[in-house]
Amino acid sequence: MKVAILSGSVYGTAEEVARHAKRILDKAGFETLHDPRASLADIQAFAPEAFLAVTSTTGMGELPDNIQPLYYAIRDQLPAAWRGLPGAVIGLGDSSYGDTFCGGGEQLRELFAELGLRELQPMLRLDSSETVTPETDAEPWLAEFISALKG
Repeated sequence: MKVAILSGSVYGTAEEVARHAKRILDKAGFETLHDPRASLADIQAFAPEAFLAVTSTTGMGELPDNIQPLYYAIRDQLPAAWRGLPGAVIGLGDSSYGDTFCGGGEQLRELFAELGLRELQPMLRLDSSETVTPETDAEPWLAEFISALKG
């Protein structure tokens, strides 16, 4: 199964979580695409069969600058070929920001819903005020994601 990993990061933490997820998915036998600079055309050419999004949150709950062009391109086109595919989101944030905690992840969840993707499991919320090893903290959730994809 081909899994496209979308990622948005400000300081690199979400990128590291995405790279770690790619290694785990590859080891589990999936074919993955993770390129933080991928365009919509790049992702469509890969012909994904599932999606994983990993993003941090900036400002007042927004997506990082590096994922915004891809987000808007997907939102503007809503590729019909992706309807019904499985997907899930890992959101990174700081719970001290209250209502905007993991707001970037919530935006991607909403986009996945607009695309008609099937959410395989609830969004993982990684709180920077509680963890210093988000990639390791994501491993149990990723194991469930892999099981759901294989199931």
